[in-house]
Amino acid sequence: MTQRESVFVVDDDPSMRACLDRLLRSHGFETTLFDSAGALLDHGQFDDAICIILDINLGAKSGIDARHRLLEQGVTAPVVYITGNDSAANRAAATASGCVAYLTKPFSAEVLIESVTRATAA
Repeated sequence: MTQRESVFVVDDDPSMRACLDRLLRSHGFETTLFDSAGALLDHGQFDDAICIILDINLGAKSGIDARHRLLEQGVTAPVVYITGNDSAANRAAATASGCVAYLTKPFSAEVLIESVTRATAA
């Protein structure tokens, strides 16, 4: 069995990806960055993922839709959702799809690292 080693980060905002990359690396995590749900789904090496930080609003395909596609493919990596557009519908859909955490932007570094750490123990 392959040892999981990287936090996958999916966000269409380049500055957010860069911030998450720096934060996670400063806490000892390796990262793999994606700018879209399609790029994540095309990657295919999900056995490497400790967890997936997945933005909900990714343009053409939502992070929640991507999560459903991953589940259909048998990908079991835990998911931490992030969003700048919080709503009751998003929270309900995220929870129903199975997630370790649902974080609204802006969130603190501490809350994100705590969520990723919790995901690595899952």
